[in-house]
Amino acid sequence: MLETGVEILVPASAAWKLLTDTSRWPEWGPSVSRVESAEQYIGPGSTGRVQTIIGIWLPFRVTEFVAGQRWGWEVAGIPATGHRVEPLGPHRCRVVFEVPLPATPYLAVCRLAAQRIKRILEQEQLHQ
Repeated sequence: MLETGVEILVPASAAWKLLTDTSRWPEWGPSVSRVESAEQYIGPGSTGRVQTIIGIWLPFRVTEFVAGQRWGWEVAGIPATGHRVEPLGPHRCRVVFEVPLPATPYLAVCRLAAQRIKRILEQEQLHQ
């Protein structure tokens, strides 16, 4: 696995909430334009489908889930990215994307997603 991540000046719980909220994936996911899922917040075994930026709908299934810490998924039956939140103190955390070696070029997309997450969360923190 390859990883990319970013430190964010928010509690880990805020980052986790954003990462697991399917309604917000298009805000930070560069390759996701829409999401359909029976659950707004994913959990173990959650399923649904994502529409890619080129318009193709792909099914997803959450395959790994440790509440508050990490989740991973399959997209179209293929193991995809892992998403991790590491607390670094009461008001600071690190968000990490894990990318399988065969998907190395996707690491750049995940870097962009991490930066978007940082911007979204730190802006929300300022407005609270």
